[in-house]
Amino acid sequence: MSSDDEQSEEPGAGAPEQLALIRETVRRAKVPRAKPRTWRGAPLAEELPVARVLVNRGALHLDQYFDYAVPEELDAEARPGVRVRVRFGAGGRQVRGGRREGGGLVDGFLIERRASSDYQGALAALAYVVSPEPVLGPELLELSRAVADRYAGSLADVLQLAVPPRNGRAEGKPSPAPLPPPPAPSPGSWERYAQGPGFLRALAEGGAPRAVWTALPGPHWPEEIARAMAATLASGRGALVVVPDGRTAGRVDAALTEVLGEGRHALLTADSGPEKRYRQWLAVRRGSVRAVVGTRAAMFAPVADLGLVALWDDGDSSHSDDNAPFPHVREVLELRAAHGRCGFLLGGTNCTVEAAQLVENGWALPLRPDREQLRIAAPLVRTVGDGELARDGAARSARLPSLAWQTVRDGLRSGPVLVQVPRRGYAPRLSCERCREPARCRHCAGPLQAPDQQDLNCAWCGRAETAWNCPACGGVRLRARIVGARRTAEELGRAFPAVPVRTSGRDHVLDSVPGLPALVVSTPGAEPVAEGGYAAALLLDGWAMVGRPDLRAGEEALRRWTAAAALVRGRPEGGTVVIVAEPTLAPVQALVRWDPVGHARRELAERAELGFPPVSRMASVTGPPEAVAAYLAGAELPPEAQVLGPVPVPAGAPGRPRRQGDAPPGETWERALVRVPPGRGAALAAALKAAQAARTARGTGDPVRIRIDPPDIG
Repeated sequence: MSSDDEQSEEPGAGAPEQLALIRETVRRAKVPRAKPRTWRGAPLAEELPVARVLVNRGALHLDQYFDYAVPEELDAEARPGVRVRVRFGAGGRQVRGGRREGGGLVDGFLIERRASSDYQGALAALAYVVSPEPVLGPELLELSRAVADRYAGSLADVLQLAVPPRNGRAEGKPSPAPLPPPPAPSPGSWERYAQGPGFLRALAEGGAPRAVWTALPGPHWPEEIARAMAATLASGRGALVVVPDGRTAGRVDAALTEVLGEGRHALLTADSGPEKRYRQWLAVRRGSVRAVVGTRAAMFAPVADLGLVALWDDGDSSHSDDNAPFPHVREVLELRAAHGRCGFLLGGTNCTVEAAQLVENGWALPLRPDREQLRIAAPLVRTVGDGELARDGAARSARLPSLAWQTVRDGLRSGPVLVQVPRRGYAPRLSCERCREPARCRHCAGPLQAPDQQDLNCAWCGRAETAWNCPACGGVRLRARIVGARRTAEELGRAFPAVPVRTSGRDHVLDSVPGLPALVVSTPGAEPVAEGGYAAALLLDGWAMVGRPDLRAGEEALRRWTAAAALVRGRPEGGTVVIVAEPTLAPVQALVRWDPVGHARRELAERAELGFPPVSRMASVTGPPEAVAAYLAGAELPPEAQVLGPVPVPAGAPGRPRRQGDAPPGETWERALVRVPPGRGAALAAALKAAQAARTARGTGDPVRIRIDPPDIG
């Protein structure tokens, strides 16, 4: 209503509630439902003249669709799924319905065309269609919305991860015609697993089996993944596999080419370059290619008629995205399998706690070999404890105990020897000096720390600990060690002067090495593949990895060790692994027995008892102290939620790359953890998202970062 209309009303004509009702009735009568026909004198589309647009703005209070008018000249190109440009915002204020003429041009996706708008006013028009190529289909939109809700993020942020940037040259090139489905493959090395042939048969017949696959050590797993994808393609459906890095993707790519032939699959990695990668992505979206192997971003690949999603080595940190809303590949593929009713394969030489939980709750079935096959494929694993290492004269000369020295010398007679050394900077957590039990808080079971090297406090809830004693053995003394590489390659070069020494690490990662005698020194995750397998492997400084200040320290150490040991020849061929770590530690025992599943199940049981993820759901709230306090005070958390902390977070050192969780240099930040019991994760995410949306809508206060399922809560 105008001001004149308001003055014409007789004051005191009724109660205030009645007066408000009359005004609302008159306002609605004067402003009819919007059905635009012209825009600045230009005609609009005759049919479906309203476009519902998702603007590329990640702020949570803008996580909605906005209506725009469709000019007649854009009618043919303005189809659902295309990229568009629209004017958004005016006078520093965001507006509903895109109705202001002011504001800058922003990118967006056209979601749907409608006959009318529920906004009662004039609509702004689409500025132009960026490209007539529809890149956002209904299935990808539904998946992206589910991911945004699960991680308390915005749909626009998820689509930034799901849809690659446009490349005009790639878009202008036609995709090849799709090939007919290939024949179902033979089981091949899948016959080493009791349920392996049945799993492939179910995929080939159009089924949707779900399995957690504990792969045998050795070089066969890329071919086994390729055969699972080939079986899915034989049913007329598509298949997708996500791996941690480009080197691993290259191995699966080669296996797929050997099993399927050329032209049946796409490789989606950052190493391909923007034009080639976008061209491959378009071939997948257009249905020309039904099989995809790629790294993290490929989890959103728009594969047509998806029949299988697979993930290799889900414990690798590269599967967790560092961009908001920080989704994990495993969770995204679980959503795709559930929503799309397709097969699911989670594989690796190790088993994460999350994988064990999928089997425990019946969502997936185990797919693992029997002990006889394991004895053939796995190498012999031997241990050297700290006490033996301290008494060994050979260890003092080259960091190699006598057993390791002999193993290296014997291995070099028949092939290369791998030496795994932890990266510099591993900072172990505190543990009992007598039995190595991790030191935990009596209140919340979080890890204890000593920031000033004197007083103990909890890294989760911040409570001080003045009288700690070990609940396992009664000990009262703590230990912590920080161990780095210490020029291992140089020391080994002096110890074996006639043998070439190769290094593989962050600065230079080797893909493969010849099967000739050599010492290969590598950091975890950078181990190259040896032709014919390594004759032996040394896993040095095991305590440095087990003692990291992280809830996943033991699980991650075992994952790193099994990944390296899996590159060694089997026991019948003389393959031997020596690990320098305390033999009584649970991860070391699991490696000796080659039982990652048993270790994961025990970890899951312990976390269930202590209320740790993944049995519980947890979120972190990080930011300046006042902002964190205000956010938690305003959030309507579920009644069962437990807030731990806040505690200070470390600041990034000047000149050092900022890590996830670091405060900006020179600033004081805090982090609080919010924990809820099983079944309340969706409610927690919704509450945190609503609180963040209200905070950003007001535009006041310092920023607060929310992360669901933070990877590092140690």
